[in-house]
Amino acid sequence: MHEMSIALAVVGQVEQAAAEAGGVTAVTSVRLQVGELAGVVPDALSFCFELACAGTVLEGAELVAESVPGRARCEPCADEWAVGMPPQLCCPMCGEATAELLSGRELQIVSVHWEDGQEHERAREPIFEEC
Repeated sequence: MHEMSIALAVVGQVEQAAAEAGGVTAVTSVRLQVGELAGVVPDALSFCFELACAGTVLEGAELVAESVPGRARCEPCADEWAVGMPPQLCCPMCGEATAELLSGRELQIVSVHWEDGQEHERAREPIFEEC
């Protein structure tokens, strides 16, 4: 279950940001963008997040996972489409298999809400797992 390693990475990054901010006693929510093609099961991620938060400044924090639909563009004809699941990577207009994925692979922390009521926007790199 790679959702546990993702949850642990998210908790680690938020703990680091909370420590850098100083004076944070609790994190109440974490908002993630999760691409449709990222291979993440939302319910499993929520379950793992709750376990990963235990005993940390995030204990009891809400995980808000926003799904980002997969979209692609055809290089030859410039058509754009929703790729769906399973992903349709051949252009529905011209049939070419030269799709460029525009979105759907995201896995990033969008914002963190501290107990002090301030929302802190954090631009984070996508979370990569080691295989």
